[in-house]
Amino acid sequence: MIKSIELYLVTNNQGLEAVDYYSQVFQAEIKSCTTFGQAMPNTPEENKNLVLNASLDIQGIRLQISDHGPGQDYVQGTNMTACIMVDTAQEARKLYDKLAEEAQQINLELQETPWSPAYGIVVDKFGMTWQINTEIDGFVSETVRF
Repeated sequence: MIKSIELYLVTNNQGLEAVDYYSQVFQAEIKSCTTFGQAMPNTPEENKNLVLNASLDIQGIRLQISDHGPGQDYVQGTNMTACIMVDTAQEARKLYDKLAEEAQQINLELQETPWSPAYGIVVDKFGMTWQINTEIDGFVSETVRF
């Protein structure tokens, strides 16, 4: 079952500043903010303070934020996507497979991440970028496959 479709902002490696800014603008509660360095101990020093994922609560609406990350080109105009939150990895797989069938591009194969047992990014046949994310309370990955 789809739990929600949320707005996801990707910054030009200004994630910590964006989290602070949007939490003030929208009077939002910062629910979580994880940097690359916190999630992946072997991260190079220059990337340790980049935001892997942050979650803000704006009166019951979740806004997610991350940095575009190391080794990727930042392209303005593609920095806002929809994130589909589902209950199970099986549901994520079904949705991912449907979107990937005629996709223009697969940005990230569906896989386990530090925050999700099944997460992937697909640019569908219409050029829309979708993040598929399985949210399981308390999930913390034992392994990271980036």
